[in-house]
Amino acid sequence: MNTKKINAFLGAVLLSSVIGLSLNSCEGAFNCHEDKISAAGSNKSHNKGQDCMVCHRAKGDGEGCFVAAGTVYGVDMMNTISSGKVDFYTGPNETGTLKQTVMIDGKGNFYSTAKFSPEGLYPVITGPTGNKKMMGSALSTGACNSCHGSSTDKLWVN
Repeated sequence: MNTKKINAFLGAVLLSSVIGLSLNSCEGAFNCHEDKISAAGSNKSHNKGQDCMVCHRAKGDGEGCFVAAGTVYGVDMMNTISSGKVDFYTGPNETGTLKQTVMIDGKGNFYSTAKFSPEGLYPVITGPTGNKKMMGSALSTGACNSCHGSSTDKLWVN
């Protein structure tokens, strides 16, 4: 075999290896097609208090691309609540139109891949006893733990 043919062969092998590695390293590239919505009583969630959308985003390592997610604590801000819901309204203090309801699971987490945009909406957390906590300003992101528990108080309801 002459040098030209050997170089062409090695180049083709190298190119197919690079393409193969690239395709195999795209973990999460299609994870946005998965439906993941928290459910009352479920214990499938994890990483309480962390920003869920670090992983649960396009090309992230988590399953599904969350549009809204977070963790809700009790009044002590140490222990999570084990049930409840988060409603998203177009106006403050439960005014306007209810756009989406996301249930809080048994670990205190809520998350959703539902097709809605939480930006500009006003969340209302309802705890297991029916008590409510309302956010007075509109959301700028659905990644609730990106602020709450970091630069502002944790999400909580009594």
